[in-house]
Amino acid sequence: MSSPASEPETVYASKTLASCLSLLFSRPAAEVVDLGPVIGSNVTFLGDRVDCKIHVEDLYADIDRHIKQDKLDQLPRFLSGRFPLPDASIDAVLGWDIFDYIDPLAASALAEELIRLVRPGGVLLAFFGAVASDHPRYVKYFIEDAAHLRYRSYPAPRRRWILHNRDISLMFAGLELCDSVLLKSGVREMLFRKRPC
Repeated sequence: MSSPASEPETVYASKTLASCLSLLFSRPAAEVVDLGPVIGSNVTFLGDRVDCKIHVEDLYADIDRHIKQDKLDQLPRFLSGRFPLPDASIDAVLGWDIFDYIDPLAASALAEELIRLVRPGGVLLAFFGAVASDHPRYVKYFIEDAAHLRYRSYPAPRRRWILHNRDISLMFAGLELCDSVLLKSGVREMLFRKRPC
């Protein structure tokens, strides 16, 4: 089956992004992990507006590589050791919709690793698809300003996984849910926070 054409880019207001950035604005020398591909405008925005250190870790490329090498069964173990960063060293994780493209075992391994990285009081922003799709696609998110995102889809090698709220709550049991918004597009934006010690 041929890949569908890319959808038009859409800009929308994101309440969860605004909350995440508000925390970063209040922290001098914050550190951020971005799980998406390198997007120059996002790096520039965060560097200029937040003055933070950014670790861009393209997990989408990691997934693609595991698929091409027929090693998806090794993805959970790979993700468990993926980040050579100290415990409680990160103020925010931009997870985007990465959890939609990995199976539950890999998702749990990744969630555990991200919880390890986040500082007390730090946050994790993640998006979850609520509707199954027959057209495999990744989504790139571009930060337009402190309250708006633009997104663009492109072909992906596998279909989305749909995680239910209960599964997500269990996966992020070490964090508290600060905000959850269901968009008209069917995407759930969720902002989690690590409880202060």
